[in-house]
Amino acid sequence: MKSLLSLAAQSAWNRRGTLALVMLSMALATALLLTLERLRTDIRASFSQAVSGTDLVVGARTGGVQLMLHAVFRVGGATNTVKTASLKDIAAHRAVAWLVPLALGDSHRGFPVLGTTPAYFERFLYGDRQALALREGRAFAGTLDGLYEAVLGAEVAEALQYRLGERITLTHGPQPVSGALASEHADKPFTVVGVLARTGTPVDRTVHVSLQAIEAIHLDWAGGAPVPGVRIPPEAARKFDLEPKQVTAALVGLKNRVAVFNVQRFVAQYEAEPLMAVLPGVALDELWAAVGLGERALLAISALVALVSLASLVAVVLAGLNERRRELAVLRAVGAGPRHVLALLAAEGAWVTLVGALLGAAAAALAVWAAAPWLQAQFGIALQWAAPTPAQWSLFAAVLVAGMLASLVPGWRAYRLSLADGLSPRL
Repeated sequence: MKSLLSLAAQSAWNRRGTLALVMLSMALATALLLTLERLRTDIRASFSQAVSGTDLVVGARTGGVQLMLHAVFRVGGATNTVKTASLKDIAAHRAVAWLVPLALGDSHRGFPVLGTTPAYFERFLYGDRQALALREGRAFAGTLDGLYEAVLGAEVAEALQYRLGERITLTHGPQPVSGALASEHADKPFTVVGVLARTGTPVDRTVHVSLQAIEAIHLDWAGGAPVPGVRIPPEAARKFDLEPKQVTAALVGLKNRVAVFNVQRFVAQYEAEPLMAVLPGVALDELWAAVGLGERALLAISALVALVSLASLVAVVLAGLNERRRELAVLRAVGAGPRHVLALLAAEGAWVTLVGALLGAAAAALAVWAAAPWLQAQFGIALQWAAPTPAQWSLFAAVLVAGMLASLVPGWRAYRLSLADGLSPRL
């Protein structure tokens, strides 16, 4: 067997020019498969950890996925609001450690605006329980003196080229427009006091202001439109009661996760208004199941690329089989049996497959290592420089097995060639 493998390696080396191209295609296919699998795994982990450290998300009674889409991903709109009095009752529950209210609905040049409290910057975690960090500046004060202060997500600041001290105005509603409609709240401009570091979550696309600021800009509004003849100057707004009466949703943290179902049941049975509390992890898994078709399509495409590479391996070996009839016949003449010929060609294919797969695995690891910092900085996708996952090992093994099986095709063709056919080939 050792001599047969050595002979197969030498034979492949003699045809290294042609087989190098096949090996390259195998390497590219393997690299594509493994890189996409790493991306799929890490993107799914980032997606599932768009919010972490939060035990429950409370909102008006609706679907869990819909609540997560609006409260966490800023997609769609809330079917109803939650009274702040109800949230105070929930916050007073003995198992609740903290509660952060969220108010959504307005926008700035197409980016969603989130009204919340300064505790949001301390309590909101993402990824592997990573806290929000300010790239520059500070968080808004959340007081009347700092009423019109805004903190921008990284993508907002980069897309609109905003810097600290910039004056911005908000739009009523989520319209991604500019021009006249974008200055609906132009009488109460905000000052950018901070820019968050990139997180790879919807936080990057969000403008953060205080709940009191949301109330202030809507003092002279009613029913989604400005009240005719009423205009309250920015400074005068501070004299009003700016404590919100209702918000969109709330993030809830518990003292002990064991009580999560107890608190969830308390919220579901709350009598003052119909509410629901969803577990973020469960809702995000349901959401991924709905939107994960794209990642499966990418994996299928990379599998097709690998299949084409295997087909090229079979085609190249079959094409060169006619030129090797005399070589194989000489082997037969010196005592090699049909099984040895079959094993020889199968071993050559296995060598090509193995070297190509190893080169592809090395290329995939190098690509992840090189692209990880850039992807983290530009898109917030944290690629893990770690040992291959079980799925990657499975794909690598699948490529090897498929390549070895594919190499049996030309081997079987050579197995059926007779000794006389090889010594007296047809012209």
